[in-house]
Amino acid sequence: MKPATARWILTRLFKFTIIEADLPPEPKHIILGVPHTSIWDFIVAWLYDRSIGGHPRVMIKKEFFFWPLGALLRSVGAIPVDRSQAVGVTKQVIDAMENSDSFHLCIAPEGTRKPVKRWKTGFHTFARAAGIPVYLGYFDWGRKEIGHGPRFECTDNAMADLRAVQAFYKQKGVTGKHPEGLAYLDN
Repeated sequence: MKPATARWILTRLFKFTIIEADLPPEPKHIILGVPHTSIWDFIVAWLYDRSIGGHPRVMIKKEFFFWPLGALLRSVGAIPVDRSQAVGVTKQVIDAMENSDSFHLCIAPEGTRKPVKRWKTGFHTFARAAGIPVYLGYFDWGRKEIGHGPRFECTDNAMADLRAVQAFYKQKGVTGKHPEGLAYLDN
């Protein structure tokens, strides 16, 4: 899909305002997608990344990769993930990054649409292992705004970084499509 088409769908049909319209300058990066409370989050995040000229990659549990849905998911940049083997997932993603000139990985740190008590640190693991930056992306269903915040540099302290990332989203006041689904470390 062309960026102009993605932008039209996102702004006209979904009625989102694009806040940050520039693609991060690095050819390989991670964009977090918060809050992830609905299947629609995947669609608007994908449209956003395409609208700013990206070619988004997302991780989706392997159970969704059955025929014919699997072929469609791969065509839009989805990577099948076997969540029962965390070490294998890291290697699979790092290999995909290393074998690509451009790799824009969109990750929901909650790991699922369901309410969770804690966020996952997979984005941190991938960013540190691959030496790539993280951008703090958001889709605010309450204000109908979508964009990404500043570049976030991961340190060697995953929990401190997770708290800093969550502080950004709390300060921003983002609202999920299903607001009750968003939880932070101190909730």
